[in-house]
Amino acid sequence: MKNKIGLFLGVLLAANANVSFAELKIGVVNIPAILEKSPMVEKARKRMEMEFSSREHQLSSLMKDIQSKEEKMTRDAAIMSDSERSNMEKDLMNKKRDAKRSQQEFSEDINARRNEELAKFQRRIVEAIQAIAKEQNFDLVLHDGVSYASDKIDVTSQVQQKLSSMPD
Repeated sequence: MKNKIGLFLGVLLAANANVSFAELKIGVVNIPAILEKSPMVEKARKRMEMEFSSREHQLSSLMKDIQSKEEKMTRDAAIMSDSERSNMEKDLMNKKRDAKRSQQEFSEDINARRNEELAKFQRRIVEAIQAIAKEQNFDLVLHDGVSYASDKIDVTSQVQQKLSSMPD
């Protein structure tokens, strides 16, 4: 008798759980797809290229200068005095060290700027997702860690449209 009552209560609880899940409205957003297709990401990439192009050219010319001096040193080593060769080696070593430091600073600056742009864009994506969730009465919108989602609950295109309509 106790088993039958327990079974009845279990079925009753399971039925109530299904009813409450049926009322839950869930959406899924594919953020990598948004990042891949967004014109805002392309604009940010172009801004960064313009921002860092002069430093990139400076580094490139510095590396070419170092390479030409190395070639000159190997070519003219036989006719150089020991002091000239020693001075040139020291100069090259200093230039290589400076170039390496400049390259590292350049990479760090690019990464910091990229992270800044990505954080800004992620904030805008969250704003767009929240706006769509409120407009369409979603109870839950997922974006990471979803193994499978039906196209019926995919709101990625709606988020993209919302992002494109948002002011810069």
